[in-house]
Amino acid sequence: MTNTTMGRFRIMGLIEGGSLLVLLFLAMPLKYWFDIPQAVSVVGALHGFLFITYVLFIAYITLKIRWSLMWAAGAVVVAFIPFGNIVFDNYLKKSSFVN
Repeated sequence: MTNTTMGRFRIMGLIEGGSLLVLLFLAMPLKYWFDIPQAVSVVGALHGFLFITYVLFIAYITLKIRWSLMWAAGAVVVAFIPFGNIVFDNYLKKSSFVN
């Protein structure tokens, strides 16, 4: 899966989605239940970095494999929906872009 640009993009999406899970289910409870606000600062910054990297990767993929405007716009829209990139990954697996 990591041998192709699309494979790396799919992995990036799963990592970014995983960082949201860590933020929601580890860092947020640490902040509000155990009064450790640094957890959200660190994990939130990491998630933000991964999110921006994911959106930039969408731009790169669009240029590299010549995604249509529909695929590119769909990828950007679902990037703003929590866990949308995981659902989008299922559509990618069924498409002709993933061999």
